[in-house]
Amino acid sequence: MTRRSTPIPRPQGYHHGDLRRALLLAARKLVELGGSPALTLRAAAQQAGVSPAAPYRHFEDRDALLAAVLAEGFRELAATLEAARVSVPAPIDSYLAVGSAYLQFAAGNPRLYRLMFGSECNKLQYPDLLEAGQEAFAVVVRAAHQCAAAGLAGSHSPDDVALAGWSVVHGLASLQTDGVLERVTPRPLPDVAQALFSILVGGVVPR
Repeated sequence: MTRRSTPIPRPQGYHHGDLRRALLLAARKLVELGGSPALTLRAAAQQAGVSPAAPYRHFEDRDALLAAVLAEGFRELAATLEAARVSVPAPIDSYLAVGSAYLQFAAGNPRLYRLMFGSECNKLQYPDLLEAGQEAFAVVVRAAHQCAAAGLAGSHSPDDVALAGWSVVHGLASLQTDGVLERVTPRPLPDVAQALFSILVGGVVPR
């Protein structure tokens, strides 16, 4: 019996005024299912149900489409982190909630996450993409400033506290999405995260 490939579901609700949105939805779906190699302007057009020439109305080339997808990914990440930050009143718990939300985003969107932080797309060429990335990191900075304002950062600057937290969760998320973490520890991601968060807080909070 010949196994048929499952067709990718097309975005619903497309009409003339939503061409850019339809293409972004199509491109995101292609990335989620096949990673970077699956994303082409022609494939995005086919997925969106438009002509091969239609994407050029909004995107100069494939890299411009990829940059737009990644910018949306960073803004989605920023919104996820901000929701986690404001959901917990205690500064340290809020700081750690941001880290947990970051890990969950990476685990739920591994292919998109790799591209967001990879070198394939030259972010310096796309100001909107750079701005979106800064929006995501700004949430981590706000959480760190909350800790500092509450006297929970000791002599550490809030920016250093933010960078320390981001470095820990980004490194852990990258190990997880690349399949490395499971080869060096049998513990599930939440348990490893809790252990690293304890080390992080112990190094930040004054004794």
